[in-house]
Amino acid sequence: MNKEKFLQGRVAIVTGGTSGIGKAVALALAEIGANVAIGSRSAEKSSCQTEIEAKGVKALAMTLDVSSSDSVETFCNNVFKTFGKVDILVNAAGITYLHKICEHPDQDWYRIIDVNLNGIYRTIKFCLPGMIERKWGRIINIASTAASVGNPNVPAYCASKAAVVGLTRCVALEGAPHGVSCNAISPGWVETELGKNAMREFAESEGRSFAEYFEEVKQSYPQKRIIQPQEIGELAAFLCRDEAVGMTMQELTVSAGSLW
Repeated sequence: MNKEKFLQGRVAIVTGGTSGIGKAVALALAEIGANVAIGSRSAEKSSCQTEIEAKGVKALAMTLDVSSSDSVETFCNNVFKTFGKVDILVNAAGITYLHKICEHPDQDWYRIIDVNLNGIYRTIKFCLPGMIERKWGRIINIASTAASVGNPNVPAYCASKAAVVGLTRCVALEGAPHGVSCNAISPGWVETELGKNAMREFAESEGRSFAEYFEEVKQSYPQKRIIQPQEIGELAAFLCRDEAVGMTMQELTVSAGSLW
């Protein structure tokens, strides 16, 4: 089915764009006409640029470490040089580790906060001024149901995602007078490698198999299924429509009816 190319001429950055949710978002935006720059620590080794260009748009894939201000600056400057602007920013890069507070290594806590929260701050700081100047922009931050539902095994992840939602609201208000929207998408479990690896760790911590844990999560969801990354991609694409500009400062949950 041919989709309406309502993002033709627009330029999007997707962090974490080589796998999982980030890749799904990058492909969804390319499908509707956006030129897409993807950044991740493995971007230059992936086939994602070719997959994006197969949609009939231009693509750029570069190594990006969102925990490094220098890396973010280099990446954004190359995007500006290649495409001349950034209209859409999707922050999908994220990590997690399983630790309870009493045994949490400081370096893992700081790393999670630096990637999941500070990384978003860094990319927005570079991209928002140009959006404000051009009076058009869409910023989409991938948060999580963990932003509002705690889990003792991933306190740093929960804290980082709650902070992402708070940051989203502030950026939305800053951009509101200038045609720039900012929203957070909070998925529950999504069937990605990151999600499955996290499930595997949860299962092992409880002495259970991954297959057993996965099926239990699936059956616990009211829709009896796990969210697919393409669903997040399609929602991100919708938020980029001109008609969606009034939808800003929102946390949009996609969890098949589940709280977590």
